Amino acid sequence: MSRLASLIRTTCIALAVAAVLPSATHAQGADPLPPTTPAAAGFSAEGLARIDAYFAREIAANRIPGGVVAIARGGKLVYYKAHGYLDKAAGTPMPRDAIFQLASMTKVMASVAALKLNEEGRLLLKSRLDSYYPEFANMKVGEASASGELTLKPVAQPIYIHDLLRHTSGLLYGGRGDHPISRLYPGGFAALDMNSTEFLEKLTKLPLAHQPGTVFEYGFSVDVLGLVVEKVSGKRLGAYLEENVWNVVGMPDTGFSVPEGKRSRMAKPLPNDPVTGKPQTILALTNMPKFDCGGACAYGTVGDYLRFGQMLLNGGEIDGKRVLSPKTVQVMTSNHLSPSIRNNVPLVEPHRDGYGFGLGVAVRLNDGIAAVPGTKGDYTWNGANGTAYWADPKEKLVVVYGTVGPGEIRKYNREQLSALVYGAMTKLQD
Repeated sequence: MSRLASLIRTTCIALAVAAVLPSATHAQGADPLPPTTPAAAGFSAEGLARIDAYFAREIAANRIPGGVVAIARGGKLVYYKAHGYLDKAAGTPMPRDAIFQLASMTKVMASVAALKLNEEGRLLLKSRLDSYYPEFANMKVGEASASGELTLKPVAQPIYIHDLLRHTSGLLYGGRGDHPISRLYPGGFAALDMNSTEFLEKLTKLPLAHQPGTVFEYGFSVDVLGLVVEKVSGKRLGAYLEENVWNVVGMPDTGFSVPEGKRSRMAKPLPNDPVTGKPQTILALTNMPKFDCGGACAYGTVGDYLRFGQMLLNGGEIDGKRVLSPKTVQVMTSNHLSPSIRNNVPLVEPHRDGYGFGLGVAVRLNDGIAAVPGTKGDYTWNGANGTAYWADPKEKLVVVYGTVGPGEIRKYNREQLSALVYGAMTKLQD
C-alpha cells in the first residue's frame, strides 16, 4: 500500500470512529454542547456573572461546598462552570465533570425508559401494574380517623402504569409530611437497604395513602415503574437505559453505580447542614444501591444531564440520534393531572404552585402563579441531594446544576438559580 493510500485509509477510519462516537469529546471532559457567546444566545455577560457572585458568596458563607451549572439555549452552551469544592474538607476543587448523586432526577430517565417501551408497543399506559407484579393485586387503601386509627378499604380501581408515571398510585415515601401512613413506609433510598424482591414484598404489605388515580402523592411510584421496565425488557433498568438512552445521547458518566476509577470525582456535601447545624451525609455516596431504583439511585454529571435535557427539548433526538418520537415527548411534558385529581405538586416543591405533572416531570400551567420565573409549558424535576433540571421550550432553554446541598438549603438554591438564570436573559424568543 502506498504512503498516500495508507494516509487516506487512516483518515477514513478516524472519521468513521468520530461519526459513531458523537460524545467522545464530552467523555474526555470537553463541552457537552457546542459553545456560543452570551450575547448571541440572548444573555447578558454581566447577568451571568451574578451566578459566579452567588456561588462565591454562598461558598464563603459555608452554605454549600460548591457546584456546577450548565445553561444551553437553542442547542448551544451559554454557561458551563464549576464553583468551589468537590470536597471542601479535603480542599479538592470542583471540576466540571464532577459526579453527583442525582436522587430524584433519576425519575425522568426511568420515565423515558418506560415511554420507550410504550412506543414499541410493549408497555401500555393503561395496563395494570398487577399484570406485571401480581403482588399488587390485593392492595388496600388506608383511611385515617381523627385519632389516627387506620381503616383498610379495597381499591376502587387497580394501579395502572399511567399512575406510576404521574404519581397517582397511592404509594408514598416514608417520613414525608404528616400523613399517618407515611410513618409505615421506608425512606426514599430504600434500595440502599433492600434488594428489589425485599422492596416489593415490603411495599405490597403496606396500605396505599389514596385510591389509585385520585391524588398526586410523591413516593415510590417510579421505583416500581423501573422494576416494570426490567420485567418487560428482560434487562436490569441500568442496562436498558445504557443501551437505549445513555449511549445514544452520549452520557458516559451516568449509571446506577460509580466505577472505582471515577469515585474520586464524586461531589461531597458539607459535614454539617448549614440550616440546622446537624451532621449530614449522603449515604448513597458510600453505599451503592442493591437494585437499580428508578426513583432515586442514579449518578451522573451536569454535562451528561444537559445532553439528556437537550435531547428532550429537541423532541427526542440529539446529534441525529433518536430516543423518543416528538409526539411522545409532547405527551410526556403535558399536564396529566385532570381536574378530578388532587394536585399536591406544591407540597413537594413550595415554589411550584401553578405546576401540574406530566409523565416524570412537573409542568408549568401558567406564566404566573409559581414563585419562580418561567414560561407556560416549561417542565422540571430535581434531586433531594441538591441537583435540579428544567427546560423551557418557548425560550429554547435547558438548565442543569448540582450543588450537593441535601437539606432544606436545596430549595433555596433552586429558587435563587431560577431567578439568576432568567434574570440574565436579555431577549425572549418570538
